[in-house]
Order: sequence, then C-alpha cells, then structure tokens
Amino acid sequence: MSDIIQLTPNKWVTEKKLTEITGLRSGTIERARKSSWFLGREYLHVSPEGEPNPNSQCMYNTEAINHWIEQQASKQPGAQS
Repeated sequence: MSDIIQLTPNKWVTEKKLTEITGLRSGTIERARKSSWFLGREYLHVSPEGEPNPNSQCMYNTEAINHWIEQQASKQPGAQS
C-alpha cells in the first residue's frame, strides 16, 4: 500500500509549478509578464545571493495570477455585459 501525499503550493512558485497549477503555457506566462503583469505583484526576480537582476529566475504569485485570470471572465468573446 502506498502513501498519498498532497502538497499545497506556496504563494510564490516557479514557472514550472505555475504551469502545473494554472495550465498556462510557458509562452503565455512570458507574454503576460512582459505586457500585463507587474513586477512585485504577479512576479519577482529571485537570487540565492539576495540580489536579483533582470536575468534571475522568476517566482510567480499564484493568488495575484488567479485574480488576473478571473478578471478576464467578463472580457470573453461573446460575453454578456
């Protein structure tokens, strides 16, 4: 018999985990980061030294990104106002 372990993602996750959680594709994440998301709200650059730069890995705020996704419900093609 195997044990089942359920993990709850952290508020800030890697791109890989964000893709698994939301289903967003890597290209969609990159475009949203460049055109819609704000540094410090939807994403942060992180560095092991504590001094991130523009090329550092990004971590993503799942709460803010889920809110961003939900806001698009009223903007769907054919949606009633």
